Amino acid sequence: MDDFFDVFAAQAQRSGLEQTVLKFRQRFDPDEIDGYVREFQRRAESVRVGYPPKILAAPGMKPWYPGPLADDPYWVPYADFLRHSGWPTDRLEVLDEASSKIIAFTNDPSHATFLTKGLVVGHVQSGKTTNYTAVIAKAADVGYRLIIVLSGIHNGLRRQTQERLAEQLLARKDDGWFPLTSADSDFEEQNSKAAAYMHQSGTGVTLCVVKKNSMRLQRLIEWLRPASKSGTFVDLPVLIIDDEADQASVNTPIINPQIRQLLDLFDKRTYLGYTATPFANVLIDPSADDLYPETFILSLPQPDGYFGAEKIFGREAVEGEASGSDLDGHDMVRIVPAPTVDRLRPRRRVDTPGFAPAMTGELTAAVRYFWMATAARRCRGDDGHSTMLVHPSMQTVVHDAYRAPLERMRETMVEALSTGDEKVLGQLREQWEEENRKVPAAQFGNRFVPFDDLLGHLPDVVAQTDVVLDNHRSRDRLDYSGREPVVAIAVGGNTLSRGLTLEGLVVSFFVRSARTYDTLLQMGRWFGFRPGYEDLPRIWMTKQLKEHFRHLATVEHEIRLDIRRYEEEDILPSEVGVRIRTHPVLNVTAKMGRARTAYASYGGRRVQARYFPEADRDWLTGNLRAARALVGEAVRDGVELVDHGSGEVLLRDVDVQHVLRFLEGYQVHEDSPDLEPRLIRAYIEKENRRSPQSLLSWTVAVMGSPVADARHVVEFDERVRVGTINRSKLRDSGGQKADIKTLMTKEHRVVDMDVPAAEARRRSEEGLIALRNEHPEFADRGLLLLYPIAKDSPPDDANKDTRRPLEAVEHVVGAAFVFPGNSKDKVANRYVQVGIDHEAVDPAEYDDVAGALSDDEGDEE
Repeated sequence: MDDFFDVFAAQAQRSGLEQTVLKFRQRFDPDEIDGYVREFQRRAESVRVGYPPKILAAPGMKPWYPGPLADDPYWVPYADFLRHSGWPTDRLEVLDEASSKIIAFTNDPSHATFLTKGLVVGHVQSGKTTNYTAVIAKAADVGYRLIIVLSGIHNGLRRQTQERLAEQLLARKDDGWFPLTSADSDFEEQNSKAAAYMHQSGTGVTLCVVKKNSMRLQRLIEWLRPASKSGTFVDLPVLIIDDEADQASVNTPIINPQIRQLLDLFDKRTYLGYTATPFANVLIDPSADDLYPETFILSLPQPDGYFGAEKIFGREAVEGEASGSDLDGHDMVRIVPAPTVDRLRPRRRVDTPGFAPAMTGELTAAVRYFWMATAARRCRGDDGHSTMLVHPSMQTVVHDAYRAPLERMRETMVEALSTGDEKVLGQLREQWEEENRKVPAAQFGNRFVPFDDLLGHLPDVVAQTDVVLDNHRSRDRLDYSGREPVVAIAVGGNTLSRGLTLEGLVVSFFVRSARTYDTLLQMGRWFGFRPGYEDLPRIWMTKQLKEHFRHLATVEHEIRLDIRRYEEEDILPSEVGVRIRTHPVLNVTAKMGRARTAYASYGGRRVQARYFPEADRDWLTGNLRAARALVGEAVRDGVELVDHGSGEVLLRDVDVQHVLRFLEGYQVHEDSPDLEPRLIRAYIEKENRRSPQSLLSWTVAVMGSPVADARHVVEFDERVRVGTINRSKLRDSGGQKADIKTLMTKEHRVVDMDVPAAEARRRSEEGLIALRNEHPEFADRGLLLLYPIAKDSPPDDANKDTRRPLEAVEHVVGAAFVFPGNSKDKVANRYVQVGIDHEAVDPAEYDDVAGALSDDEGDEE
């Protein structure tokens, strides 16, 4: 190809292939141009290493975007800005690839008409703004001429977004951008008409950042409408970025219709929703003229060094994974006992007038640790902003009540440090050394700071601390724009819960209640980047909140797996909805849209009991009764008994009816949605009706130990009498439930087969199921394991730091199931997803969804 092809390719890159072809055919040989088109398309398929062809377009669309060019006028200055700001090359490459993928999944802006509706799922506090800033720059390069950013519902977030775009985009190319808004001014009435303004901007790009406020949006719509009616926008590609797209944009009576009106003003438009909590967005009714992301859903990669829910709280193993310590999270969470919470926030609204928070031991420890961690950062040469978040309630009067006790504590600490109070210094030293033992600095490659070293910085840190009340009524707001580093204890509610970045967040004290996944996750301001102090962040919260965040980490992981699988298999969001695991207490979202129960198979899976109410005698004895009935009935049926002599007894060829009756009597904790007796029973009965029939015969394995003493013996039947085994509980569990984490081992999953333990441990989860499926004797047979657990189970020496004795009131019977096959027959499981087929749904399918239909808007200030 001659040099002229480079001119053609550059023009096609910016203006779109179709428009470039029309333009060039007027002046050059059409056959020659056809050759250029073929070459451009060929190169677009393989233009860059690491960019497989499929990312160059969404499913069902022709590839059109091969990535940025070296002389792109908008992306290149932005990339240079990031590079000069200290971004390493590998991080910049990840941003480049992720933003190029998003552009490629939109429509070619040279097309005559199009409507793209996509959703980009990021992580809380992970750089979503940086990503859509890159997308804006690249969209400008390929020909988008009007870009509208809908930036949250609070002034602080809108201003922060405007300032970032002004610094990072507008200031890099001041002759190409035409801003309609500024940091101090949301969209106001314009002096010129929209048509005249667009004509004046010529080939430049018009940018406005608008708060999701009905008055602001209506002004924008009314300004644009005359130009739309006159046909001014027929050839104007428009990009609408909806930041925090699950907030105010979904199922609201005013904002949602206004966003749709905005889209209807144009013939060539792309709507991109950005959120870290996509639950409401993926449940919008796809059959309605709404904002359901029918074109694509993409998940942003988790950046290196990012601290999300999984790293802090851990998560459950998902299907196909083995449990392990790598899923536990770091020991950064400190528990606020439930009885203490009433002293930190009012129990009811009627208790709010006159409420005064107590400086409890936990709150005092949190503030003290914040000061020491900030001083430790100073010792490491880090003079950046340092913030502590106190989030007790959404009520502003509660925030106000915190100022005086926090300021008194600050003055008391200033006095104690100036006088060298030995008691206070001793308490500080003990706390600092204990925290460093729990999360060693070396684990993150950081330098341990001895207490004596940080003590030199501590007086200044404490004296510099401001108590800032940041809510929608306060005039006192967090401001990091000054030249001096901020040290602040920020007390607030919803204004600190959406999008707004808390710079240098080290400590969070969080006792706010919430009812939905999205509300709770967005409050997690502690997620993000902590360069140079990865070992220092701490969170104080209740045990229940900790468990909720662990569940949400599992939910997030599964959603991203679904999104990745759909992308790899070229499945459109209009064909299959994203599944969302539900919770017995939390609602998925206040806006359930067209949610329906999702389905999942137990084929090829193993499920096990993990949680037990150790103080509930009736529960524990009831489960023992159910296990004894199962074993006794099977023995009386004359099943084959195989006693391994080690406390493990197998009952072979147990009739399925005995297993089904066991499921009627065995209770499972509500936090174990996979081991749901009702669902397992439904699955087994469906398998029994299959042709050929399956799961009619079972092996029941009693997984005990040799009988040692009478106190640790469980008798299931006269012929099945075994010693108990030990399963201690995690240190933070107990009270309402004991968490033993893992019940079964890999070798237990093939205990009914002639497989050496070493081989079982070596094989993957899929490999163990393959062993069962490939053996004719076991391919249709189920395995049920019963574990007699000693009520006083002590922890092993190796895990005394993380576990404690079970301390149950009775011996515990754990149950686990191993299912053969990879069955396509499914039962309703505890997931919801949007109904895609537009068919009527059996009301019975809403059993698991009904509790999630309540409105969570009351959480807004």
